[in-house]
Amino acid sequence: MASPELTDPRSARVRRIRRLARRASRADERRFLAEGAQAVREALAAHRADTAHVVELIVTADAAERHPDLITGAHDTGVPVLWASDAVLAVLSETVTPQGLVAVVDFVDVSLTSVIDGGPRLVAVLADVRDPGNAGAVLRVADAAGADAVVFAGDTIDLYNGKVVRASVGSLFHLPVVTGVSIPAAITGLRDAGLALLVTDVTGDHELESAVTQRDRPVAWVFGNEAWGVTDALVAAADAVVRIPIYGRAESLNVATAAALCLYASARVQRS
Repeated sequence: MASPELTDPRSARVRRIRRLARRASRADERRFLAEGAQAVREALAAHRADTAHVVELIVTADAAERHPDLITGAHDTGVPVLWASDAVLAVLSETVTPQGLVAVVDFVDVSLTSVIDGGPRLVAVLADVRDPGNAGAVLRVADAAGADAVVFAGDTIDLYNGKVVRASVGSLFHLPVVTGVSIPAAITGLRDAGLALLVTDVTGDHELESAVTQRDRPVAWVFGNEAWGVTDALVAAADAVVRIPIYGRAESLNVATAAALCLYASARVQRS
């Protein structure tokens, strides 16, 4: 085992890496941090498949002993491995109990045009969604449901926020994700590509099961802000405004739960 190369949490190199916890620095360098064994594993797999680029892997000796496959995978694909002290990983980590593994990764988002050119049949659109846990969970759900892309539109939380990355549990490396697009541009582009626009809202005229009966229809599901839902403009633009029936006493469902129900409903019909 090599001696730690990064031992001083206050060193210039560690401070440079740590800056990637800030959105402005991520945007400047177009790089982000993927923390934890699962995120690192998926980042390395994407690097191997040439769908992502891992710049470097920072790891403690203890973590290397727990996850030797990740160290081997990094070496096999030419990813530099930097050995670090526990103190260094503590300042690089955003979790209470660091796992001792952090990868520096180039941005992985793609353009809306590239998604449309791929002929998508199922897309999730997050419109002004602010909660990082919800956004990351929707990424994970969309991945599990076999969606073709996720679009972060409008004032939605930054894809590369550490909580979003962790909540996605590696799914941001599995499917195309679009960022930095306005809601009107996302809606226009997807509609022009032939996708039906389904907007979720408690006032919808269509119940979920009746809205997803057409197997051959490509669909874009739009999920709005946690506090105020979708805008009047989105409702007006929709092909259907869909409500998810609530049979109990809960006031509503959170964005991630609603996305799971809607995306799986469409996936089930499309694959039948």
